[in-house]
Amino acid sequence: MKKTVLLLAATMISSFSFADVRLPNVFGDNMVLQRDKPIPVWGWADKNEKITIRFNQQVTTVKADKNGQWKVLLQPEKAGGPYTLSVNGKNNVTLKDVLMGDVWICSGQSNMEFHVNDVLNADKEKAQSANPQIRHFYLPKDMAVTPKTDVKKSEWLAADPENTGSFTAVGYFFAKALNEQLHVPIGLIHTSWGGTIVETWISREGLAGSDDFRDLMKETPVLNMDSFALVAKTKQQQLIQSIQGSLPDEATANTWSAVNTNDQAWQQMKVPGLWEQQKLPNFDGVVWFRKHFTVAEDDAGKPAELSLGTIDDNDVTYINGTQVGNTAAYNAFRLYKIPAGVLKAGDNVIAVRIEDNAGGGGFYGEADDVFLKINSRKQSLAGNWTFRIATALNPATSVGPNSYPSLLYNAMIHPVIPFAIKGAIWYQGESNADRAYQYRKAFPLLINDWRRLWNQGEFPFYFVQLASFNSNNGTSKNGSKWAELREAQTLSLNVPNTGMAVITDIGESKDIHPRNKQDVGKRLAAAALHQTYGQNNVYSGPVYQGMQVNGNKVTLSFTSVGSGLEVKDRYGYIRGFEVAGADQQFHYAKAFVEGDKVVVYTDEVKTPVAVRYGWADDNLEDNLFNKEGFPASPFRTDNWKSVTEAVKYSVR
Repeated sequence: MKKTVLLLAATMISSFSFADVRLPNVFGDNMVLQRDKPIPVWGWADKNEKITIRFNQQVTTVKADKNGQWKVLLQPEKAGGPYTLSVNGKNNVTLKDVLMGDVWICSGQSNMEFHVNDVLNADKEKAQSANPQIRHFYLPKDMAVTPKTDVKKSEWLAADPENTGSFTAVGYFFAKALNEQLHVPIGLIHTSWGGTIVETWISREGLAGSDDFRDLMKETPVLNMDSFALVAKTKQQQLIQSIQGSLPDEATANTWSAVNTNDQAWQQMKVPGLWEQQKLPNFDGVVWFRKHFTVAEDDAGKPAELSLGTIDDNDVTYINGTQVGNTAAYNAFRLYKIPAGVLKAGDNVIAVRIEDNAGGGGFYGEADDVFLKINSRKQSLAGNWTFRIATALNPATSVGPNSYPSLLYNAMIHPVIPFAIKGAIWYQGESNADRAYQYRKAFPLLINDWRRLWNQGEFPFYFVQLASFNSNNGTSKNGSKWAELREAQTLSLNVPNTGMAVITDIGESKDIHPRNKQDVGKRLAAAALHQTYGQNNVYSGPVYQGMQVNGNKVTLSFTSVGSGLEVKDRYGYIRGFEVAGADQQFHYAKAFVEGDKVVVYTDEVKTPVAVRYGWADDNLEDNLFNKEGFPASPFRTDNWKSVTEAVKYSVR
């Protein structure tokens, strides 16, 4: 979810010395090359220099052009190895322990970035991970305003107890499942960045050529850092002026933890709630929050517990001027012990100094997670808090990966094209939920854009549907952006040679990063094994096909039922279905399995018009599966107006 601030100017430095023969950094010892396809090998040297490439039994020569660039296509090779790749010119480059196998791009946001170190039973998984046939290349985070020719230095690592913890967890468990069935080497090129939107991963040409983004791109010039810096700085100064006039000196800000600080003139903001979505759009820096609360006479002086949920990025927290805790992690839950003697009868005050370095800042998560607990009694602290800006980061010198289109495509996809690959796996969408309806066009655009640029045909593209997570209490009644994003992902299956892993059953209601990545990887692999490798395995849960209305009952039919439908409930109750009439008001419905169909009804709707299943941010309780254990994909039978339909991508 979090993104690291980088100086964009540093990413624009791409001058190379061509005195020596050099390969792109994605080439290295221990790498995996794609089997059964022509093998692109390219690099740089002196202009007109003669280059000789040797691999297995192949020997090829090429001459660098006037710019010092060269490229060859080696003949396809079968799975196997290890081999040596040598490139000889005025100097020699030799890469050892090269395997031929299948190479998969692993991309997206934080749930793809999520490491094996953090999964369920991580120590056991790492201890059992030794497998030299699984290799991982981590592509370091980078941004660029125009396409780069190379990525930052990194290395290919083989899976073993020492290395595997740093691998993408989804990618590793995907590779593990494939290798167990196929017995061929699997290479993973891991290029992801937490908290990123899909548009930053699409090329400028791809966006400009799309009906949905063409007009926006005409008005969006190639980024000029000087003008960007001036506009960003001016907007920040205007924001601070409107909030509080000016910034304080350091000595004044350091007094804001004190009990007697006068915060009556401070503005208010809802907690929890990211400040970028409230009164501090696009703001990075240090902001103090204060909250007054009352303690009863009988509770004065008692030890207590303070819960603040999650805070983005870092906090130092005080009660009545006494520091009770601090955390330097955007995704850590804040739960602080208040020592005896700190609380007093009557008015008390919490002061929280929050430092945010990029992206959304401040409190986020659930209102139920913001409370004071004395003994077993909880006192909610959610609601309006006062706030004041202490310091502001200079927006003129930095930009985040979502600040402009194509920044991550330019730096983290383009440089590895045309490396031969088998396909791609993708886990992203959380950051696009506010624009879920537009994702119907943006996500297929990314798939087709990558395929066009790689020029390796309609290679397989498998993706993960969003897990269950209570993002904003979204339901059919008040609208669910996450349900609409899942729908957009499902509709993307209309793109040829794609597949989707449904994981609503393994999400976590209060954690956007579910730790069960094992099943995520296995379900992606099941799709690949069936669709790419031709195995006769079940790879999907039930998918809505059609409906028939009889009186107040609706009979639903499905594809991908496998060997039959199954309800994961000891009493056979199906949860997650809703029915609506012509008034478009949904009511929770009863449901039962009848053969390979599901019958749904509710006494509150005499003439059903529409059915929804799993239509909520948090749909963890949904329990319709097939007997092979794959969950049914959420769906709706209506096409009523979406809550995200009018929200479009714009450049900040």
